[in-house]
Amino acid sequence: MTHPTRSGGQILVDALQIHGVDTAFGVPGESYLDVLDALHDSGIRFIINRQEGGAAFMADAYGKMTGRPGICFVTRGPGATNASIGVHTAYQDSTPMILFIGQVGSDFIDREAFQEIDYRRMFGQMAKWVAQIDRADRIPEYLARAFQVATSGRPGPVVLALPEDMLTTLATVADTRRYQPVQASPSTAQMAAVRAMLEGAQRPLLLIGGGGWTEPACAHLRRFAEINDLPVACAFRFQDLLDNDHPNYAGDVGIGINPALARRVREADVIVAIGPRLGEMTTGGYGLLAAPVPQQRLVHVHADAEELGSVYQAELMINSGMPQFAAMLAALEPLNSDAWRASVAAARADLAAWQQQPPIFQDGSAPLDLWQVVQDIDRIAPHDVIITNGAGNYATWAHRFHRYGGMRTQLAPTSGAMGYSVPAGVAAKIIDPARTVITFAGDGEYMMNGQELATAVQYRAGVVVIVFNNGMFGTIRMHQERDYPGRVSGTELHNPDFAALAVAYGGHGEVVTATAEFAPALARALAWADEKQLPALIELRYDGELITPGATLTTIRRTAQAAQAARKIS
Repeated sequence: MTHPTRSGGQILVDALQIHGVDTAFGVPGESYLDVLDALHDSGIRFIINRQEGGAAFMADAYGKMTGRPGICFVTRGPGATNASIGVHTAYQDSTPMILFIGQVGSDFIDREAFQEIDYRRMFGQMAKWVAQIDRADRIPEYLARAFQVATSGRPGPVVLALPEDMLTTLATVADTRRYQPVQASPSTAQMAAVRAMLEGAQRPLLLIGGGGWTEPACAHLRRFAEINDLPVACAFRFQDLLDNDHPNYAGDVGIGINPALARRVREADVIVAIGPRLGEMTTGGYGLLAAPVPQQRLVHVHADAEELGSVYQAELMINSGMPQFAAMLAALEPLNSDAWRASVAAARADLAAWQQQPPIFQDGSAPLDLWQVVQDIDRIAPHDVIITNGAGNYATWAHRFHRYGGMRTQLAPTSGAMGYSVPAGVAAKIIDPARTVITFAGDGEYMMNGQELATAVQYRAGVVVIVFNNGMFGTIRMHQERDYPGRVSGTELHNPDFAALAVAYGGHGEVVTATAEFAPALARALAWADEKQLPALIELRYDGELITPGATLTTIRRTAQAAQAARKIS
């Protein structure tokens, strides 16, 4: 359909509506005022953020939750550089996303004008496609391609720069059709080869992860695992692809992996990796699977043909989308699982042992038992609670001990980006207000985007935030003690009163220092969030000595000092 003459900003917003956009996140800027004006009457929700990094993280969370591109608008220069962290996260996480950046007018291009950046160069390695729209009459074409690229093959981010004068230019142009994501499918010969490899296995393992999954795809994968008695492990921060209470779930393959599961991966004779990139975190620094040719017979299924063979030379490489592969997998004739049937129960037993209360809490000397905190969450919150977190040792308590309830109950960055937790939690509650959302945030991590609690208040998003306050950048301190024992530098924090800060924003805040205080505080926070539709925050104040479930800073330091002394003697 050809419309009457419209401004570039109006053409762009009309295209967003054609492609099904209902929500956008961003921070306003004078460089895209015409877009803001067009959004006014569009019906598209524009969520105003407090910092562009938070906006981009919210767009990433939207993409993860819905499978549709998360939309983010920022202004040029500082706005774009702030938002880049979300683009990088979306790229490493395989999340569909489109970042729109207001750009200097075309008459100022290449003069290093105020806040000017060449975004093709800036975002070249962290986006699937970067372009600048110089003509208003080509906006529909560029947007159709942006949505197509963001959702086809391996999902990921696209960046489009919008020169200010282009957005106010009038043009007469036809609209496009809505985008249609394209995915490859496996051949029948490849599926027969998968079945033959599994049929001849003694110790098979399914390893699932990556982007592009849907509820039906997860259901097909689950059915295949059930019928064929196969243990299923989830890649780093993709634990929600299979309900963790499912009898075939064996645990997560990532940072701080269960040693028994690591041994199971190493000793597997056939691994069918469906979706994950098999990057550093999932492969234990490329140690669980030797690179480039692993000892295990490896089937690698991925949506991006260029990813296949890029690190690992799998015995069988299949370029396919997750729904396409999972559907054909579920349709295979059942396998004879006599050789490995007992491995499912054994893997579950290993997981149950791994999730027991750690020894550091068993003598009751720690005032605040973080293991019990997670047990209380699992007991009080609904099974489909969405848990969000950023990067830091505190996230281990969720990853190791929480039981994720299935598809889209985990929002966490595989890129290891700090500052993700709060924006993701707020976005999740805005996107699906009926769901319970709990955010795990470290004290250092919270301070990077905690200002988005104001966004939660403005849009009445009743997220519950749990801040793990140990007065330090814990992960870095842990590595510091391992490599430079006793020489603390740059990792100590002087924190605000997080609970009081939440109240100042207009939310609810409490401080917990003892184990028995947490469950009642959580019940009050959930009730507040549900009744008031406003955020609640629980600050956990605890001894930084409790750095991981399996070690204290003192034990790490002493071990490192002993190793140093031994090296000197030798």
